[in-house]
Amino acid sequence: MGRNAVRTDTERGRLLTARRYDESDVRIRPGKSSRPRTKTRPEHNDAEAGMVVSVDRGRWGCVLDGDPARPVVTMRARELGRTPIVVGDEVGIVGDLSGKVDTLARIVRVAERRTVLRRTADDTDPFERVVVANADRLLIVAALADPPPRTGFVERALVAAYVGGLEPVLCLTKSDLADPEEFTAAFSDLDVPVVLAGQSEDLTELTSMLTNSVTALIGHSGVGKSTLVNRLVPDAYRATGVVSGVGKGRHTSTQSVALPLPGGGWVVDTPGIRSFGLAHISPENVVAAFSDLADTIENCPRGCTHLGPPADPECALDSLTGDAARRVAAVRLLLEAVRTNEAW
Repeated sequence: MGRNAVRTDTERGRLLTARRYDESDVRIRPGKSSRPRTKTRPEHNDAEAGMVVSVDRGRWGCVLDGDPARPVVTMRARELGRTPIVVGDEVGIVGDLSGKVDTLARIVRVAERRTVLRRTADDTDPFERVVVANADRLLIVAALADPPPRTGFVERALVAAYVGGLEPVLCLTKSDLADPEEFTAAFSDLDVPVVLAGQSEDLTELTSMLTNSVTALIGHSGVGKSTLVNRLVPDAYRATGVVSGVGKGRHTSTQSVALPLPGGGWVVDTPGIRSFGLAHISPENVVAAFSDLADTIENCPRGCTHLGPPADPECALDSLTGDAARRVAAVRLLLEAVRTNEAW
């Protein structure tokens, strides 16, 4: 063992005395939490406006400036994190906007939604699923026969439309098999527009209604919704392949897809509805959608469900008369359908 290998306490003391230490000799390694981080995100002032027309496993099909002739395939920018993006969303896009095969742009912004059609899996599921964003109208497709129409489904779809800010329209198919008057009478006091779209019906009125707007279509399987879509968009099958060919999969009946109308505007074909839960909707949400009733419920007692006697003997809606009273009765049918979760 060498002479310098071991030092006595006295020798170590002399060495410390020979050199004087100050704060500059202290070295502290910063922890991860103290490292400076920037929260500044790129502004992407050059982002071009687009609309989402399809979603497929981490890829979004979009059209630039709402033009179906300018499709691009996109991914979600990292800075957006897990921000949900659905069909109908208005987005900002950067990157390769040529739309060529195997190119990929990025969605860097999602605009605030004007309207939202949402549902839950059932009435006990608290998780909301956004079906379509920014649609102007909800076309509720129901068959008058084979299968017979289900009032409960229409009532729930009406609730979702009113609360989400969409204009509901009742579209009846297979009108050659049954008289629509009895079925539509249940919704007459809600002032819901009704159009007939049977195989022999002319679609001029419906086409005029949908032109230059975004319309979501919902309906049970077998009611003729696909047939109606093909009549509205004659090249619907090819169009579906174009807007949903986002490079990572293929369009199936489980995904919504926006299709361009020949005269301008879009129809959003949604998958056949198996369930339409409304767990996220309260009675106040429903009544508040009707401007002539919204002010009245402010006088209701706490906890009022607005169903009237005997459940709510002091509901302020019972003070209304005339046309308003008839509307109250119609709205209460909607509330009852949501409350009881009746089979439809």
